[in-house]
Amino acid sequence: MSFGSASPHSPLVLALIFSPPLLADDLFLDSEPLPHVLTATRLKQSPAAVPGSMTVIDSELINASGARDISELLRLVPGMMVGNITGNQAAVNYHGTNASEARRMQVLIDGRSVYRAGLATVDWSDIPVAMEDIERIEVFRGPNTVSYGANALMAVVNIITRNTADSHGTRMKVTRGQRGIDDFYASQGVGWDGGDLRLSLSGQQDDGFDSDRKGADYRDSRRLNRLNLAVSQTLNEQQSIDWQLNAKDGSNQRPYTYRPVFSGITAAGNNSDVVAKDYAGSLRWNLDLNPDHSLYIQGSAQHWDRQQTWRACDAEVSFSPELTQLWQLNPNYTERLARNIERYLGPGAPAGTAAEQALANQVLDQWRNGARRTLCGDIDQSTRESRYDLELQDTLSLSDSLRLVSGLNYRYDRADSETYFNGTLDDTTWRAFGQLEWRATEHWLLQGGAMFEDTQLTGSSLTPRVAVNYLITPRHGLRAVYSEAIRSPDMFENNVNWSYRVTNLQPTAYGQSSARYFVKTRGPGNLEQEHMRSRELGYNGFFAEWGLAVDVKVFHDEITGMISEPLRNNQYIASNANSSRFTGAETQLDWHLGSADRLRLTYAYVDAQASNPLDAQQTARNSGSAGWLRNWGQGWNSALFYYGDDALNGYRFERVDTRIAKRISLGKASLELAGVLQQRLDNQPTTFVDNNYDERRVMYFSAELAF
Repeated sequence: MSFGSASPHSPLVLALIFSPPLLADDLFLDSEPLPHVLTATRLKQSPAAVPGSMTVIDSELINASGARDISELLRLVPGMMVGNITGNQAAVNYHGTNASEARRMQVLIDGRSVYRAGLATVDWSDIPVAMEDIERIEVFRGPNTVSYGANALMAVVNIITRNTADSHGTRMKVTRGQRGIDDFYASQGVGWDGGDLRLSLSGQQDDGFDSDRKGADYRDSRRLNRLNLAVSQTLNEQQSIDWQLNAKDGSNQRPYTYRPVFSGITAAGNNSDVVAKDYAGSLRWNLDLNPDHSLYIQGSAQHWDRQQTWRACDAEVSFSPELTQLWQLNPNYTERLARNIERYLGPGAPAGTAAEQALANQVLDQWRNGARRTLCGDIDQSTRESRYDLELQDTLSLSDSLRLVSGLNYRYDRADSETYFNGTLDDTTWRAFGQLEWRATEHWLLQGGAMFEDTQLTGSSLTPRVAVNYLITPRHGLRAVYSEAIRSPDMFENNVNWSYRVTNLQPTAYGQSSARYFVKTRGPGNLEQEHMRSRELGYNGFFAEWGLAVDVKVFHDEITGMISEPLRNNQYIASNANSSRFTGAETQLDWHLGSADRLRLTYAYVDAQASNPLDAQQTARNSGSAGWLRNWGQGWNSALFYYGDDALNGYRFERVDTRIAKRISLGKASLELAGVLQQRLDNQPTTFVDNNYDERRVMYFSAELAF
């Protein structure tokens, strides 16, 4: 695959437009059942009828990729920008925007959001689901606030786990390899009259990147363990219940990045690792009133706990009440004074207002009188977030040509952090949504939907979507889509109350063993919602005779009112002053060549223009993937994947992954042995300058026993 400067144009689209009768006679007639996707509109639809672009990563692709993380699987999605903040912190964005946060993409597990509203992020490595429990991942590539509310601004990733009825038996798997890779998975599935259960235990660990920009060891390893329990129970012909319990416990190392503000102070150099614990539970009641009418009620509860403490050192004057007052008056003036305090000892306070100079001179006197001495204490940057969610959805076929899905949703979010919020902060969200699908004729499909959303901290919004699909046949469709979407500023962005209380100070600061650092950051409290307008033209088709599925789209997306500032304590001044524009084309091709071979290609050309350079750093103009899956017979199979982008945060990324596996029959049991080799073709850091490997290749092996 080569990355040129021009966007792709499929000859299939031109053929469909100019000679549909001929193609219909030759290629379109078949008796195979239509595939369906659900994530786009909450209605079961064929890919050709979807009002937008869909990518489905099925179980065969998941297994063949050898990927250990969900974020790595998303490299198979055209237009998805996948990088790393550190080894255990993936950065995933669709088309781009801020390089270190996934603020504008909704991520679901079986319909339950795992987007953390408190700190505006998704912890990709901490998602409490094992790769082996995933049946498929459906990605809606485009805004979908209409179906899933705020945060579905640019894309929706829906991780769908395996049906419990298909999980009977025992599976055990171990994975070992270079870079400290040490994973395990074990599951037990059972069934009874009307019910099924799957219990799985899994764990992951690795050492992350090897060295930072200076060649020093990089502290970013991770260790985690997960428990998942899924149960399905049929109550009668019309009713069933599904419930799940999930738990995750682990630790993520963090490089020690704290630097004292005042010159001459030596940092403590202790670790700042994160101990992460996640808990989630959900219960869903399904009711089929008749073949044309169904509804469900789903409730869920989630809790994220991140414990992070470290020891830091700075000058005693860091805790001066006068310096704190000065910061509240003028942060820039205060930082200039603190960074250059020795320079001002002779001439006195730098130029400023009378109040600023008076406070600055008091701080200088404290420095002269001994407040320059070094103090060390404990910093606690822990956070706890909780979410309670209740949703009702009704799906109704009004006639053979008219379908409606509608629903209500209530969500309560609570964030607790002494550092980020000076206590607790909560928010409530109410939603009402609807999507109407009208088959006007045999070929024309009209769709419209809207979401009304009201949040306690931000206010209300109404976002629409309209789409026209021309179905050449049920398997081939052209589409034109216009949609609007919003993203509400999250608690951190809008309402942060950020300061550090340092405890166990030795020696004491101004006679106190506990004090707050002079730097304090307050959110504006009046941020408005980001607003996106999206226009898309596309084609989706499946040539059953060839086993070939194709999707092509061209798009123009505009985001206004963007909140682009990085989340930093002493530099965070949030506003809605920024905007971005994304224009380009994407294509994906999935080709089953008989029963033995499968080829898969993706490509995205994205031209990004942003008022804030940070929002263009995570966009590669050219990116894509290529894969070849082969079943050699006699239990042997192989997969070869290429992933590449020309510049992500300024660094090129190219990698080839090879997986070879052998399945051995052991009576009623089977054993699969597999090896994966990942080879980097470039010699650059991964996304950020500190993410470096000593070797450009890594190997790991797995053994899986099923019976």
